[in-house]
Amino acid sequence: MQFELTDDLIKQVENFIEVNDNKGLQKLLKDFHYADIAEILDELNLEEAMYVIKLLDSETTSDILMELDEDNREKVLKNLSSKEIAEEIEELDTDDAADIISELSEERQQEVISHIEDEEHKAEIKELLAYDEDSAGGLMAKELVKVYETWTVAGCLRRIRAQAKEVTRVHSIYVVNKQNKLIGRLSLKDLIVAKSEQKIADIYITSVDSVNVHDGAEDVARVMAKYDLEAIPVVDDNQILLGRITIDDIVDVMKEEAEKDYQLAAGITSDVEADDSIFEHTKARLPWLLIGMLGGIGAASIIEKFTGSMGDFIVLLSFVPLIQATAGNVGVQSSAIVVQGLANDSIDGSIIKRLFKELLLGLVNGLAIAIIAIIISHFLFDTPYNVSITIGIALIAVIVMAALIGTFVPIFLDKRGIDPAVATGPFITTSNDVFGILIYFLIAKLILGF
Repeated sequence: MQFELTDDLIKQVENFIEVNDNKGLQKLLKDFHYADIAEILDELNLEEAMYVIKLLDSETTSDILMELDEDNREKVLKNLSSKEIAEEIEELDTDDAADIISELSEERQQEVISHIEDEEHKAEIKELLAYDEDSAGGLMAKELVKVYETWTVAGCLRRIRAQAKEVTRVHSIYVVNKQNKLIGRLSLKDLIVAKSEQKIADIYITSVDSVNVHDGAEDVARVMAKYDLEAIPVVDDNQILLGRITIDDIVDVMKEEAEKDYQLAAGITSDVEADDSIFEHTKARLPWLLIGMLGGIGAASIIEKFTGSMGDFIVLLSFVPLIQATAGNVGVQSSAIVVQGLANDSIDGSIIKRLFKELLLGLVNGLAIAIIAIIISHFLFDTPYNVSITIGIALIAVIVMAALIGTFVPIFLDKRGIDPAVATGPFITTSNDVFGILIYFLIAKLILGF
């Protein structure tokens, strides 16, 4: 049965806490998944959340900490001693442990690490903390199952049993040589059916996908998505096996990247949450709003320059919103497709080929919209026929222009190492508004002769 967070459940938890009914609370939460308990804690106040965390065992609360909302986790960690945090860390895989510790101040990090009793676990966490958080090294866990090519099948099985105790989920068995270099992977089926005296060197598969420890998180996500991998080994420049990255970490990367790109597309320059301060929201939104304002001023100045000479064609001003809206929509559509393609690494061919395709697409869409606009403007608004034709021609030109800008800018930014997501939203909309108005009035002036 799927978990459902209800007001009655929250009230029940709060009542148990209020009367200090530990047994009742433990019984209530006993069968809930740690992610569900984290969801419950996110709805409680800090004092109540701390009560539950202090009540449950470290094996459970360590997993709960990883699922808590980041802001709530920060508050919880501030209310735990360094020794208590270390006890939670002892129960986590190295990648999750490093993630928790990285959220602490440098001084507190050292205090927590000093309380970790398992020296190997401590050393591995310190190793992971040295990597950039957005790199493969920052994502990987040290826990994995590896075997040496020189082992026999019988010896391999014994050692795998011992290693697997430290690994939450065994996705793959990696094969290394004497220098600890990754040379292949081992099929569980091949291992089971092989004879006990056979060497691993005789049965392992040489084909194995891996990523470099310094590869970016997005590059790792692309590789794992392309080959449908649940886990991927991480190696250094010498092909030494260092760790592995599992699909749950990559899902988090994809989610964070999607949220960032969505905010950039909406004109928010930095990562903000709904409950962040007014200052943080203002800092994130204001730059794009100012760009939009400048674009509006630019469009207004173009209109002002043409208004004085329009004479009998003042009706053209009535269709300015149509031109601006169409240019903005087409530009955002084109850029969104390109940004998505760049993110998925699915855009092939030259820029010229891509622009030519958008040119044809713009002509087809422009012609369809122009015909509808001509009919509506002439017959519904009684706009003179020559003005309606002018509006239609201008729409075709504006749509083609917007499609080309929306395609070219993200590709151009991507080739220069800039996140193409910044090209969508306000940037494309504002630039297309200005250029669209300029093209509109230039075509009108050319055809109507005012």
